[in-house]
Amino acid sequence: MPTTTPVALIVGMGPGLSAALAQRFAAGGYAVAGFARSPEKSAPLAAEMAQQGRHLDLRAVDAEDFDALTEAVRAVDADLGPVDVLIYNAYSATPALPSQIPLDALMTDFRVNVGGALAAVRAVLPMMQARGRGTILLTGGGLALDPTGWPAASSLAIGKAGIRNLTQSLHKEMEGTPLRIGTVTVTGLIQPGTHLAPERIAERFWDLHAMVGPAPVEVIL
Repeated sequence: MPTTTPVALIVGMGPGLSAALAQRFAAGGYAVAGFARSPEKSAPLAAEMAQQGRHLDLRAVDAEDFDALTEAVRAVDADLGPVDVLIYNAYSATPALPSQIPLDALMTDFRVNVGGALAAVRAVLPMMQARGRGTILLTGGGLALDPTGWPAASSLAIGKAGIRNLTQSLHKEMEGTPLRIGTVTVTGLIQPGTHLAPERIAERFWDLHAMVGPAPVEVIL
């Protein structure tokens, strides 16, 4: 049965940043739902959070399957409660130079990196608009700003450029509404013990969601 606890939904659940995001939003009072192709990889995290009195609901969902993703979002809203926060952290990357990447692989990656994000947004948007509240945060990357430092990551660079564009377009579309839409652009490798440690990045997601008053559309780390 749905509860009165607000829900944060993370699409692309797994170790690293997603795990830190789950912990941070749970610490902020949210029940957390996590979608992943292999949710069993996060079972130890769910058990750890349960011992802390926090909730992580794991579900097997492929972000490339737009219809299944949409239905899964609706199921979370029905089963757990209103999705107040959507975080899209799913990605797919095929290592290849832009002149060499198979076009089918590029299109598959783009479906996950950008198409899945828009499908998830479209699934939560009507519910958020009806309630008059909601936050949508998409994980960006420094390759969107400059792809030349890592040419072999061309499919991911194209995807992150798409995420940045999509966020800015959605932010403009929702201007004047109570909904908050933004992106956290991570300009390097996520590594523990650095300024791009998962928990530090997760804190910036939280800040972007929780800040009072107008929020920037993009935070660059």
